[in-house]
Amino acid sequence: MDFDINKLLVNPETKINLESYDTGYTGDYNKKSAKNALKENTKELREIQEMFYADDTYSLLIILQASDAAGKDGAIRHVLGGINPQGCRVHSFKSPSKNELEHDFIWRHYQALPERGMIEIFNRSYYENVLVTKVHPDYILGERIPDIDTLKKVNDEFWTNRYKRINDFENHIYHSGTRIIKFFLNISKEEQKNRFIARLDTPEKNWKFSTGDLKERKYWNKYRKAFEEMINATGTDIAPWHIIPADNKWFSRIAIGKIIYQTMKEMDLSYPKAESQELLDEARKQLISE
Repeated sequence: MDFDINKLLVNPETKINLESYDTGYTGDYNKKSAKNALKENTKELREIQEMFYADDTYSLLIILQASDAAGKDGAIRHVLGGINPQGCRVHSFKSPSKNELEHDFIWRHYQALPERGMIEIFNRSYYENVLVTKVHPDYILGERIPDIDTLKKVNDEFWTNRYKRINDFENHIYHSGTRIIKFFLNISKEEQKNRFIARLDTPEKNWKFSTGDLKERKYWNKYRKAFEEMINATGTDIAPWHIIPADNKWFSRIAIGKIIYQTMKEMDLSYPKAESQELLDEARKQLISE
C-alpha cells in the first residue's frame, strides 16, 4: 500500500489551482490498511525522533494550516501521539493579544520556534496573517503598521511584501538549522458541512462548534483564493507546501506521518559517539564490583 507523494507536494516552480486537487484522494489505501500503516508509522517516528533528539543538529518546525474542521487536532494526536513528549511541543495560535500586536506579525511565532533536537508543531501559524487578514483586511489596521492607515493601502503591493517577509523568515531559520514542513489540509465544502453537523449532533463535541465557524464559512470562496495565493507565493525549495487530501481523516493522518518520517530520514541523523570503549568497560567493571 502506498500513495504518490508527488500528488501532494507542490512544486515551487508551478502555480497551483486548488480546484484541481482531489480532496478525497486516498492512494492505494483503504480505512483498514491506513490504520495498520499508521501504527507502523508511529513506531518509525518514535524511533527516528529519539535519534533526532540525540543527534541535536537540527530542529523541526511542522506547520498545519486548514479551514475549520479539516482535522488538524486529530492529525497531531494520531500522528505524533506516540513520540516522546520531551522532544515535541504543540503551539496553537489564537487571535493576537494586545501585547503581541505591539510587535511585528512574526514576533510571537519566533518566540515559539524549536531549539535543536526539538519538534515544534504550529497549529495555525504566521500564515494566518495572509489568510484571515486577507479575507478581513480591516484586521490589518489593528496591527498599527506605520503608513498603513486605510484599507486602500492594504493592496497587492502590501501582500507581496508580506509574502516576501515570510519567505525571508523561513530562509533565515532554515539556514540556522530549522527544517520546515508545511501542510495544507484540503477539505471540501461538503465534508466541512458534514463535520459541523456531526459536532452539533454529538453532545460531547458541541464545544468544538462555534457560531463564528458558520460565519467564516460564508467566506469559503475568499478563503480558498487566499489559501491558493498563499501556497503559490510562499512555496520554496527549502520550505515547500504539501496539499493533503482531508476528506478522509484516516488518509490525511498516514500521509502526514509518512511525509514527516521521510523528511527526518533525509537528515542523515546518527547517535552521538559514546566515550571510548575502554572507559565504558572500566565503568562496567566498577559497577559490577560495587
